[in-house]
Amino acid sequence: MATRVALDTPADLAEHYPPGVADQAKRVAGDPAVLGRETVKANSVAIVSDGSALLGLGDATSFGAINLEDIAAPRCFTVERRLHDELDIPVFHDDQHGTAVVVLGALHNALKLTGRDPAGTSVVISGACAAGSAIARLLLRAGYPAHGIVVCDRGGVLHENRDLMGEKGWLAANTNAGGTTGTLQDALRGADVFVGVSAGGTLAPADVAAMAGRAIVFALANPDPAAAGRHAGIVPTGRSDFPNQITNVLAFPGMFRGLLDSGAPRVTAHMLLAAARALADVVGEDLAPGWIVPSVFDEGLVPAMAEAVAGAAKAADQSTVD
Repeated sequence: MATRVALDTPADLAEHYPPGVADQAKRVAGDPAVLGRETVKANSVAIVSDGSALLGLGDATSFGAINLEDIAAPRCFTVERRLHDELDIPVFHDDQHGTAVVVLGALHNALKLTGRDPAGTSVVISGACAAGSAIARLLLRAGYPAHGIVVCDRGGVLHENRDLMGEKGWLAANTNAGGTTGTLQDALRGADVFVGVSAGGTLAPADVAAMAGRAIVFALANPDPAAAGRHAGIVPTGRSDFPNQITNVLAFPGMFRGLLDSGAPRVTAHMLLAAARALADVVGEDLAPGWIVPSVFDEGLVPAMAEAVAGAAKAADQSTVD
């Protein structure tokens, strides 16, 4: 397969990735008749097989790994965990693990710039979805304390006194050890870090102003980051046309190269942590408030992450992603 468009510059990326891809999605949603012209539909055929009768030879393994994409919560957790349990190849959910790796790597550099350390940093996550849950879990594995992580959904702060089940129940039991209650705005007062992975427009300038000085605001729901920038110290976004783009393209190429090179049977938390650290280290001496993650065009990124993931795969502790 080959792309039919140029992806050589940041401008190309901004056109064909967020925010530009959102315009295309709106056109298709408004007029389904243009689907064939605006997407790959008119030039693609799906081949579906379970491999059980491959050329009369029976079952055969065709892929070295699986990347799950765009599966809504809570179904994504069930799909990922079942595949993980039943297959002997690594299963990587881009919306969970990819996002978490890039956020953790970016946050590592942001803390360095603002003179913070994980043990003393308070993080508020808006969105108990696939990305929000995975970010919280990886932060815990990276040493961020449970009392310093608060996750919010549409009903406000997740805490053990709310009647929550499934992934939200786990988050309520394993984060927010300080017992914070109330709304997102209540949780944000004095917080060091905000990670928005729910919907745009959830954060007002006054909310950012109520956070700690030199706050770090991950505005990842494709909002207008300008409002946050007036009060925050560092503002990573999900957009290609702003500095510090938090995009899964920074994670999965290097992750999969390392997984495939090492022959790893599964994705582990140690691999994710190693990938996040490698991503952060690629920035090197160029670290600045507007440059806490490398460019997707950095030729050193994929090899560095692949080496880190392969190294973690060879380590003795192969504890699974949890």
